[in-house]
Amino acid sequence: MADREEENEEEVYEVVDITEYARRQQWWGRLFGNNSGPMAEKYSVATQIAIGGVSGWCAGYVFQKVGKIAATAVGGGFLLLQIANNSGYVQVDWKRVEKDVNKAKKHLKKRADQAGPELNSFIEDSSEFVKKNVVVTSGFIGGFLLGLAS
Repeated sequence: MADREEENEEEVYEVVDITEYARRQQWWGRLFGNNSGPMAEKYSVATQIAIGGVSGWCAGYVFQKVGKIAATAVGGGFLLLQIANNSGYVQVDWKRVEKDVNKAKKHLKKRADQAGPELNSFIEDSSEFVKKNVVVTSGFIGGFLLGLAS
């Protein structure tokens, strides 16, 4: 028993800080792993266009349906608020609304100034990803537009 206690006291643990390693990695590498390089190396052009087109069409179709539902809900909500306002059920304190909107503007401006470098890094990473996978990207865009149109 005493031997085990001595062994436990002698054990030394090394603390590994992986935050610096994670900062140096591409965002898609962190998300998908090391084997997430350009798809051009893995599949033929036809396969890339098909994968991009089908996934784009699905995304466009879902975006279209969800967009219609969201637009209906928001428009219906505004309509109900107008009816309630005209009927006297709702009274709006416009001075308070204006004060809150100005406060939110200042907060958003401050946050936007702080997020500038992170946003630029994200845009650079995204554009690099698109350049490496231009065939899939073009298929996705075409499919997305078809999905929106259907």
